[in-house]
Parts: sequence; structure tokens; C-alpha cells
Amino acid sequence: MKPLAEARRVVVKIGSSLLVAKDGTINRTWLAALCDDIAACRRRGQDVIVVTSGAVAVGRRHLALADGALRLDEKQAAAATGQIRLAHAYQEALARHELTVAQILLTIDDSENRRRYLNARNTLETLLRLGAIPVINENDTVATQEIRFGDNDRLAARVAQMIGADCLVLFSDIDGLYSGDPRRDPAARFIPEVRDLTADIEAMAGDPGSDVGSGGMVTKLQAARIALAAGCRMAIAPGKPVHPLRAMENGGRCTWFWPRQEPLTARKQWIAGAVQPQGRLLVDDGACRALTKGGSLLPAGMVAVEGDFQKGDAVVVVNGDGRAIARGLTAYSAEDARRILGRKSGDFEVLLGYRGRDEIIHRDDLVLEQ
Repeated sequence: MKPLAEARRVVVKIGSSLLVAKDGTINRTWLAALCDDIAACRRRGQDVIVVTSGAVAVGRRHLALADGALRLDEKQAAAATGQIRLAHAYQEALARHELTVAQILLTIDDSENRRRYLNARNTLETLLRLGAIPVINENDTVATQEIRFGDNDRLAARVAQMIGADCLVLFSDIDGLYSGDPRRDPAARFIPEVRDLTADIEAMAGDPGSDVGSGGMVTKLQAARIALAAGCRMAIAPGKPVHPLRAMENGGRCTWFWPRQEPLTARKQWIAGAVQPQGRLLVDDGACRALTKGGSLLPAGMVAVEGDFQKGDAVVVVNGDGRAIARGLTAYSAEDARRILGRKSGDFEVLLGYRGRDEIIHRDDLVLEQ
């Protein structure tokens, strides 16, 4: 099995220590080689999302900030300066392959707030559908200690969860997971694959070891827990060699973490068991038949809307006998759902003042009741 080559959607996380030299300059030769690999993935039909660090490390050089820890306001200023240079570097490197880059900045609140989560996911899905390469970083210019991810390993895992990726690659300055820190313990044993995140596995994590980045093995295992729960396989792989994705495909050493379920299954299990419904949608017999055959719920099949819910909230779908047949995440608020009740998608813009999704619940966001 070739877990990277066979993936449908890949999230690649790049750490500061790989991308930015100690003098604050971007390693453009390495970045160009990485973008060659990304272009190869795109040519075979894979979606690729990049989660990158490096804005603060690049920006502090241009602001002539002293070495050592930065205050929060200094870090935010460095991020604002460095992010534009970082995005431009990605744009130049991918433009050689006629690939379009889209910059997205996120905070932890964007993944916790359901409405913002869905907006971010819809933006990413649209960019991927249009063939762009989203380049994502934490929004350090506005994040505070209370809301920031703190490292891009976990940010990458949240992004993988958000878009239903089936492969997450964390490039590191180490070639995988060891039983101890191989830089300090020559007897540390390499772990080629992990199928269960046991307490013994988590105990193998060491302290962050990079002078430039903020992540370490602890955060990588935290990312693994998020990714595996979403049904996404994950690799910790060495990033220092040029063409790091190609090296993985050619059998280069790395540690693979394997989930027990597929991404869509994991997502639907979360919808079925972990989301509190905020309202009900009553549907006609035609809509019931469409749902049982795997279709989405269209407003044309609704006959009533109950409750007060917002876009992204969970709702229960009820048939004419009052029996719950499904539950899912609605693409419209209760107020807007009532306006488009029983109507076709061509009427939405006139009724709402904007053109939203054709489905009130997309099949990927819907789970049939057992």
C-alpha cells in the first residue's frame, strides 16, 4: 500500500525550522523542491492543502527584533510583516507550475465556533474545487494566548478534520517517532507505525527541540489524536531533504499512524452522537425516499420548520408520521429555512437576498437514524 500516493486529499504541514533559516531568510531552494512535489500530487488528481509556519521567524528579521522570546505584541507585528513575504514565496514557487495560491489565516476560535468552522470549510472546499492550493497559517496578528493554537501541528490536524482529508503529513527535523529522544538517547528505537495511541506511545514524546519552531513530538501526538479520530491517517516524516514528499513515496523512513475508520464515517459518527439538535425539519414522502437512497435534503421537500437554529446547527429530519428519520447540519438558519420552505434553488436569491447552497442539508452532513 502507498498511503500518500493513494490519498484523495492531503494536508502537508511545514515547520519554521525547515522553511526559515536562522538568519530569518526563506529557504527558497527547499521550498521550490517541495512545490515540485505538490505539483506532482495535483497532476494525479489529489487535493493538497499546505499548513505553514514561518511568518514570525521571517518578520522578526525585517523588523530587526532582538533574539530570544518575543512579547505578544512583538510576535503579532512580526507575523504581520512576515506573512506577506511568506505568501509571496509560496506564490512564486507554485506559479512555475501554473498553480494558484490562496492564503487563509485561522485561529482556534474558527474551529470551535460552528458557524465560522462551516464558513472556513466551505471556503476551503470551493478553493479546492477551483484547483487552488490553500496555504494556511495561524492568524498570529490577532490571536491571543487564550485562543491561539500554539503550534501548527494541531492546526494542521484541525484543518484535516475540517475538510475530511484522508492523509496528513507533518514534516519535521526528525524522521519519525522513537521510543525516546534519539538526539539524547542513542538506544532510542524507531517506531515505523502506530495503530493505537496508547499511554506508552504518548510517553515516548519529548520536549520541543527546535530553536525556530514551537512544535515538538508532544504536539505531533496531539495532532495524531485529532487526525485519527477524524479517520485521517497521519505521517511524521523528515522534511530536511529536498523533495520530501517524493522521498516518502520512494520508501523513505517515516512513522505512519493508522485510523480505525474512514473520514466520512468518523464525521457522521460525530454528527450522530455528539451534536445536540437545535430544531426539526418536517419533510414529505419524496424527500424521505431521496434521503434513504443517499441523497441530500432540498428545501423543496420540506413542509415545516420547527425551532430556532443557526447555520451549522444540528437538526432532526422528521417524516409525515412524526418519526425522526435523519439528523444533520443545516446550511441555513431557521429564519432563512422558513423563507425557502418548499421552494426550488432558483428562487433562493430573490427570497433571501443571496444565493446559498442548493441543499439545506448536504448528504455529507446527514446521518440516517437507525
